[in-house]
Amino acid sequence: MSNKNSIQYRSVGDYLIPNLSLPTEEANITLGKWGMLHKNYLEKHCRVLFNLLLTQGKLYQHCAEIENQARDMFDTLIVQMKKTEGVTEQLKEANQLEWVCRMQNIESRANEIIGKELIYV
Repeated sequence: MSNKNSIQYRSVGDYLIPNLSLPTEEANITLGKWGMLHKNYLEKHCRVLFNLLLTQGKLYQHCAEIENQARDMFDTLIVQMKKTEGVTEQLKEANQLEWVCRMQNIESRANEIIGKELIYV
């Protein structure tokens, strides 16, 4: 181990490699579907923002916030669309296939809205 400029290094062959790690609160954050989609989008299409958040130790916190917003938005959209389109428990009891088809359509549209408004921006 060597210490240059208060950064810890380890020796690997002829090279000194810095010992870098995420801050502890950043390392404990687990991302779900929406958070991972947003992280991947930033990594591929917004490299400057991705690297800035990563070096500041705020990338996972940012993606976790997007995850929470997306989950709340998804739940709200599903309730609103079901109410607007008359997808009820009575429909589920009367015609399960119709209910499943309509629910899949609603969920698909909610996913698309969340992608356009939160994930891919």
